[in-house]
Amino acid sequence: MKISNETKVGALTAIAITLLILGYNFIRGKTLFKTGHYIFAKYSDTKQLMVSNPVYINGFQVGSVFEIENTDKSLSSILVTIKLKSYYTIPDNSKAVIKENMLGTPNIEIKLGNSPKGMLTGDTIATVSEPGVLGEFANKMEPVADQLKKILTSLDNVLKNINGVFDPATKNNLQSVVANLNATTATLVGSAASIEKMLNEQSGSITQSMNNVNSFTKNLADNNEKLSRTMTNVEKTTAQLSQADINGSVAQMKLALEKLNTVLAKADSQDGTLGKLLNDKSLYNNLNNSIHSANILLDDLRVHPKRYVQLSVFGKKDKSGPLMAPISDSTKLIQK
Repeated sequence: MKISNETKVGALTAIAITLLILGYNFIRGKTLFKTGHYIFAKYSDTKQLMVSNPVYINGFQVGSVFEIENTDKSLSSILVTIKLKSYYTIPDNSKAVIKENMLGTPNIEIKLGNSPKGMLTGDTIATVSEPGVLGEFANKMEPVADQLKKILTSLDNVLKNINGVFDPATKNNLQSVVANLNATTATLVGSAASIEKMLNEQSGSITQSMNNVNSFTKNLADNNEKLSRTMTNVEKTTAQLSQADINGSVAQMKLALEKLNTVLAKADSQDGTLGKLLNDKSLYNNLNNSIHSANILLDDLRVHPKRYVQLSVFGKKDKSGPLMAPISDSTKLIQK
């Protein structure tokens, strides 16, 4: 049976179209024959995810996006089919996140869970919606924009108030304020001149005060050794005082005062000898009489010495009577 050229051309054309379709799908990561390991993920926003975009686990590409299709007409849920290169142990509580890339296409990153049970082919993985770089930047800039709006509103109110302030009456008040400021400035200039005079290096009062302070500190420096010796002596004295038995000395003084009080009490009473000597008048009278008799004896010895001592062999004995009272010119009476 002879095949016509037209049939051959048609067959080659069909084969070429089939190979073209298969090659195009192969380049996109999609094959007509759905074989291998597949898992599914549902998103409300795929963030411009395309077929054949890579799928990563811990930075390693484990597969690619095989198909993206909507599950309802409202496009509130979009089903993404993920084709894995091989079977991987993915815990069933893992989550698939779409990561945006500012310089390239988005991709899917699977964050592994901790479940001991692994996912099987045809299972649906949980998804999490995370803002991309631009989304995070927008979220961070949103409060700044709100604050900027508030600042602009406040600035607008301030400008309105400033416009209301500059009326004719307020301008006159501002001129008065400027005049007062000029007067205050002139006063400050005079004060500055006075301060400069005080700070004069030769005749200023502050300079003289500093000279006095320098002289005082120089004297202290010159007498530093003497001050050190004085402080050392003071420290030694205080150390000796701290070591002295002051309490014992005070106790001994109290004991001595008590004994002295006891002695004085006995002397004041007539029980002891000292008390009788100080308080008994009879002792005074006896002592006075004894002195009186001694004076008489001495006067009699002076007037009549022969009665007591006979020095002459031929002298005769003095037979006159003894004196009964002392001679008036030699007697010393004791005044009571």
